[in-house]
Amino acid sequence: MFDQLFVRASVVARHVNAPYAEERGRYLASCAQRGDSRSTLLLKARELLWVARKLRVYPSLDVTIDQVRAVAGSWGERERACGQQLISRWTTRRFVDVAGAWLRYLGYLRRPVAPIPFHGQLVEYGQWATHERGLRETTIALHHRTVADFFRWYGARGQPLAGVQVTDVDTYLARGSDHGWGRVTVHNVAAALRAFFRYGADRGWVPRSLASAIQGPRLYALAHLPAGPAWTDVQRLLASVGAVHPTDVRDRAILLLFATYGLRASEVAQLRLDNLDWEHDLLHVARVKRRTTQVYPLVPAVGNALIRYLQDVRPASARREVFLTLLSPLRPLTRGALYSIVSRRLRALGVRTAHTGPHALRHACAARLVAEGLSLKAIGDHLGHRSSAATRIYAKVDLPGLREVAAFDLGGVL
Repeated sequence: MFDQLFVRASVVARHVNAPYAEERGRYLASCAQRGDSRSTLLLKARELLWVARKLRVYPSLDVTIDQVRAVAGSWGERERACGQQLISRWTTRRFVDVAGAWLRYLGYLRRPVAPIPFHGQLVEYGQWATHERGLRETTIALHHRTVADFFRWYGARGQPLAGVQVTDVDTYLARGSDHGWGRVTVHNVAAALRAFFRYGADRGWVPRSLASAIQGPRLYALAHLPAGPAWTDVQRLLASVGAVHPTDVRDRAILLLFATYGLRASEVAQLRLDNLDWEHDLLHVARVKRRTTQVYPLVPAVGNALIRYLQDVRPASARREVFLTLLSPLRPLTRGALYSIVSRRLRALGVRTAHTGPHALRHACAARLVAEGLSLKAIGDHLGHRSSAATRIYAKVDLPGLREVAAFDLGGVL
């Protein structure tokens, strides 16, 4: 790879003889395959030469990003080589960015993981919830994060699991409320802790009375209106996405899926190439709540956006997920990445709504269907709701319909 980038034999030899030449060459070849320009490849190759020299103190390259920052210290040797003084802050930032991307591509970059107190009990609970209760993976992951956060807070006190008191849970929930948790968040945290401690009581880890004593705030059915942007704002959002930059091409396909079908972030993240039936113009969506596959007609606007993305933008990869990162290491977009895509673009347009993630577009899709006169049953089917109760909230957004009811003349009935 180096002989394709550099002309002078001495420069090629310098790169070939430096540490980790095979790993650097493989990464640069991958960057070239995905479409990096020659100037970008040259910049990366030169930067990686210094990265390799600095990281030779870690022969296995099994490092954390903090260890990468630690070696990016003195630049005296580099300044002597280039014959000028370097701006330390920018040189270090570029060094860490390039090194991090390279190490992630190789699969060597370790993420420092804070220990979770009572981790063994939490893992056992997750296995039980999976095999005995049949909870979905996303639900178990949410419970795991919620209980783990409580354990980190409680474990800092040095108390055993058997010593958890309901006052500890109440203090933790009050602390969360002080830090901006809403009623729904506090309610969900209390529910997750109650479920864990109920299982813990059966295992003899905690007193049996603990779970029943945990109380969260009451939630009222249909207490809030759906928090989504107006459909005119959704149209502005779609119109604002360019048609040239690879990121815009990918994001347009994603936004259309959210706005047209009201899909959840996890459903778009899990969408696979096999779910696109081009022969019959159908879209197969694995519904996370119904645990079934739902079939939609692939409308032309969405289909054209997907074809443009798949043909011109999506990197060549053996991964079957539709939406991947555009930079190496290539991996499926996470729900968090999808949230950022929607939120960033809505905020850039100045759209004011309580929520700015994919679920806001789901609400906007439902409100549009209500305005077009579809029944709640049809809307619930479109959104993949398990019951009509989940759809009833959208009845409150049909203000013209409600005004007609309010203006109905009872005449002589009363």
